[in-house]
Amino acid sequence: MLKELELLDFETLGNLDRSKLQLLVLSSAGVGAVLCYLAWRQSPKTIPIGDGWWGAGEKPSTEDKTIHRFVVKTSVEETEDLHRRIDQTRFTDPLEDSRFNYGFNSNYLRRVVSYWRHQFDWEKQVKVINQYPHFKTKIEGIDVHFIHVRPVQKAGQTVLPLMMVHGWPGSFYEFYKIIPLLTKTDSDVVFEVICPSIPGYGYSEAPHKKGFNTLEAARIFHKLMERLGFTEFYVQGGDWGAFITNNMAQMKPECVRGLHLNMVIARTDSLGQLLSLVIGRYLPFLVGFTKEDVRRLYPYMEKNIYDILRESGYLHIQATKPDTAGCGLNDSPVGLAAYILEKFSSWTDLGNRDLEDGGLERKFSLDDLLTNVMIYWTTCSIIPSMRFYKENLKKDFKTRVDRVTSVYVPTGLAAFPDELLHCPRAWAGSRFADVRSFTYMPRGGHFAAFEEPQLMAQDIIQFVEKVESKSHK
Repeated sequence: MLKELELLDFETLGNLDRSKLQLLVLSSAGVGAVLCYLAWRQSPKTIPIGDGWWGAGEKPSTEDKTIHRFVVKTSVEETEDLHRRIDQTRFTDPLEDSRFNYGFNSNYLRRVVSYWRHQFDWEKQVKVINQYPHFKTKIEGIDVHFIHVRPVQKAGQTVLPLMMVHGWPGSFYEFYKIIPLLTKTDSDVVFEVICPSIPGYGYSEAPHKKGFNTLEAARIFHKLMERLGFTEFYVQGGDWGAFITNNMAQMKPECVRGLHLNMVIARTDSLGQLLSLVIGRYLPFLVGFTKEDVRRLYPYMEKNIYDILRESGYLHIQATKPDTAGCGLNDSPVGLAAYILEKFSSWTDLGNRDLEDGGLERKFSLDDLLTNVMIYWTTCSIIPSMRFYKENLKKDFKTRVDRVTSVYVPTGLAAFPDELLHCPRAWAGSRFADVRSFTYMPRGGHFAAFEEPQLMAQDIIQFVEKVESKSHK
């Protein structure tokens, strides 16, 4: 009975009679559940959709809504320019025994750059990129790029549209290994996958005006799905993609059948959560923490304050003066590679900072890593991608409408052990009113679909199966 009560969604919780509510308060997760419920009762139910114009100049009276095929191309001149710039790189020797604790170790960087210059085949990788169909369409004045992969449907399978949204410093390419696991399955469900590039990233045009944040991206992606003919669909995201898909669920919950996240964003500033932090390490059952929550959360200051301070220097730069730092990155391919690939080292596993090679090739191939770098390099998109931080953080992020609005669509949360911050399920209820699935993933970090495509695909499928089975009852 207690377990049953702890898993109630908030709509049901609000209708409990007094005796059952008292029982819930006394249960292992009761205190956290009730505190989250009180926060849920006070939050808005949706956020306004609004409208925007991000093209150059004034908004015209009409907009071309045509969807065009797009093919990624390269040229001899592009490769020659890259090689010329690489050949002119000036390296600085690293400090002795510094490994990756000072950033990207330049001894290993020389090895990566040598591979890039002499073995990496960009023309071949462009063909890999083009293996899936690419498209562009103009929305709110800017060209929005996306890939659209239709499934191999077996008899009896239900085809469900799924939008997957990347973050920084990633791209749509992060999903290339998970796409075939979702578009061809042995499940009752199979997916039609749409992966857009956030405006300002990769092949999507950058906004020409100030103020483009996750709310604007969410609205544009809703318009994209509507233009593709989808009235209901699933969304999935991590990093900025988690914020954008959250916003999509908050804007038009009637369109979002389910939300799956591999980076869990919850409110962490309530009195209840502060108390749970104090109590949770010693009496975790009283605040709904599991043993795994305790392992991932504590020691709290080290894992949630000091480690984040060590890893967030880039954020302060990009949230204040992105164009200044971006000038050097946009001009130097080696500088760009070091800046981006350092994140794929430490955000995959913070322990990689103590390795001479940053552990980069433990989870990724250099071809895949450099392909992602090349998407930024050839599109000159590093500066607009960095501006996204300033646009989202130039005001108090905690008071934004989406931060005080809960999510009511069915939600699946995949908690990867090496993600930068861990959110216990007991805290997730402060934002998500209908958590259908919360999985403690056995391995993996920030770039989940890129690192562990099999695990990620399995979790998405089991979550969607739960949602679909309940909706058909």
